[in-house]
This record gives sequence, structure tokens and C-alpha cells, in this order.
Amino acid sequence: MSPTDNPSARIRRAVPGDAPALLTLMRGLAKFEGYAANFAVDEATLQRQGFARVPPDFYALVAESPRETRELVGMLVYYLIPFTFRARPTLYIKELFVAESGRGLGVGEALMRAAAGAAIEHDCATIKWQVAEWNADAQRFYERLGAMPAREWVEYALSESAMRALARRMPAGDRS
Repeated sequence: MSPTDNPSARIRRAVPGDAPALLTLMRGLAKFEGYAANFAVDEATLQRQGFARVPPDFYALVAESPRETRELVGMLVYYLIPFTFRARPTLYIKELFVAESGRGLGVGEALMRAAAGAAIEHDCATIKWQVAEWNADAQRFYERLGAMPAREWVEYALSESAMRALARRMPAGDRS
């Protein structure tokens, strides 16, 4: 994917040297969404899981300020679900965050356009993501881009403790 130009930012794939700034943006999202106390990602994890593994556990797009500082003002982290009922991958957006200095300048939309381009590159049939129920601004943003809420599915989750409790209930021979 070639870098995407935006008057406010240059969108490109993250490289290993971006890890410190990417981590700062991820922490900003964790604070905004209220899970900063549980945020466990560190720079070594980003390097190992995003840049050293082939294929990586995640991909990241970054928005780089056009100013001389070339600071990162936004990021979009995604991964691929390689097989779905469509027999084609799904691009799943895990995180989208724009720093205060990049807000209102089209950075979020530019990151979403780049994600759509990545989905086409990977021959994906769809892009999916979640948005907090309380985040009406994000919902309006996504709907303005043409996204629709997927109300036919209800998301479920097992916490780590519930997952471990369930696994303990399985007969030993059934674990694979």
C-alpha cells in the first residue's frame, strides 16, 4: 500500500521505529475508553507481535503530521480473520485513535480510507469493528462513512477468570 496523503497527515503502514509513538497513541485510547489501568501492551510486545512475526498478529496504519516534527497524530490497528463464511478474509479494526492535535482535520477518515485499501489488498469481503455504546460521536463518524450498525449479532465475552473456570470443567481428554 502506498502512503496516502492528506493535507493534515500522511497515512502509511507503521514500521518498527514507530513503536514508541504508537504505544503513546494506544495509551491515549486506553485512557479515553477507560481501561488504562488494565492496559498491558509495552514496546517489546509491539515489536514482537507487530513487526517480528510473519505474518504479524496485527497491522498498524499511522497518521504522520506533515510538520517538520513528523509526529504520529493517529493510528488504526487491525488484524485479519482469514476465513469466514464468504470464503474470504475479514479485516477487523481493533483500534482507531486520533490525538487531540489531529482531531477535526480528516485524519480519522484518512485512516479509514487506508484501511479500506488494505482490505481490498487482502481480498477481504468486509471490514468489521466495534464501537462503545456510549461513543455517539464515533457512531456518527462511522455512519457518515457509510457504515451501518450490525444489530443482528450480540457480542459475548468470557473474562479470563470465566474462561479458566470453563476450561477446568472440561474433561481432560477433550482439551486440544
